[in-house]
This record gives sequence, structure tokens and C-alpha cells, in this order.
Amino acid sequence: MARPVSPAADLHPALLPLDWLLGSWESDEPGEGCFTTIKPFRYTESLSFSHVGQPVINFTFNAFHAETKKPMHREVGFIRMQPGTNRVAFMIAQNSGLVEIEEGELTAQQLNLQSRALARLSFAREPLVQKVSRAIRLRPDGRLEQTVSMATDNQPMTQHLHIVYRRQAAADSGKIRRDLM
Repeated sequence: MARPVSPAADLHPALLPLDWLLGSWESDEPGEGCFTTIKPFRYTESLSFSHVGQPVINFTFNAFHAETKKPMHREVGFIRMQPGTNRVAFMIAQNSGLVEIEEGELTAQQLNLQSRALARLSFAREPLVQKVSRAIRLRPDGRLEQTVSMATDNQPMTQHLHIVYRRQAAADSGKIRRDLM
């Protein structure tokens, strides 16, 4: 049974410092991925940051191979802020079987995060990811930039991904209708 349509929820006050993330984003140009154990690749990605009025932002990241357009990687999760601070946490589930908690700080319009906890499927492909760092920033030109680095069982922390996005909708597009929850 469908829920009645209601107006979009207001952004929870605890999340106001993150309002610049809200909305839909698409990569401008293909991003670049590499790691010492894989062949370099190019990818496109769409991001969505939304909320339903709770003190949490919902997000999805969907990556596609730049040439073949085949789905590659998907991340879904939530972002929370520690009230009264600039501390931020990302809770992420990946289609690869990796689950992460990344924590860090918000400085102006930049997030710098480090993995705090990782869990994975018992049959995950080796080498196993041991640490992740992520930087997301809103550039002066209004584009969003993301850099992800990782360390595995046999490789030190190394840049893995870099990509730039452009906003697809106004900031209030991050509000979703309650009937879609």
C-alpha cells in the first residue's frame, strides 16, 4: 500500500554543515582508478546524497566502466555528524562484500576520512583491503572531487581512485518524498 505523499523533509539541523553535498552528481570526465595489483582503468560515476529529516544523510555511489558502460562498483550508506563538532562518520556497504566505517573531520567544504573498522565476506577475493582513506571536497568551481586511497595485505596506502563530479540538480533535490521511503 502506497503511503500518502507528503512534502519533502527539512534538513536536520545537525547536518547543515554538509548541505553542500546534497543532490545528484555525475562525473564530468571519466575518473581514473589504479592499484599496484590491478590494471589501470577509467570509470564514470553517479552519486546521490539525500535525507528524510533524520540526523543522517543517505548516499549511493554507482560506478560504470568508462568504455563499456558496464556496472563496476556500488556503495550505499549513511553519513552522520557528531553533534556540536566537525566529526563525521560514513557507514558504507559495498557490492564487493566490504563494509566500512570511516571517520574523520569536516573542514569548510572538505571531508577527510580514514577507515576505523572494516568487515568483509568470508570468501572475499585477496589481497584483502586493510585500510581506506577518502577525501571529498567541493571545489571553488562548484564541482565535487573525490580521492580514495587504500592499503591491502601486501600493499601500503596508495591512491586508488580519483574523480570529479558536477551537480545535476539544485541542493534541495537531496530531499526525498516520504512516500518513497
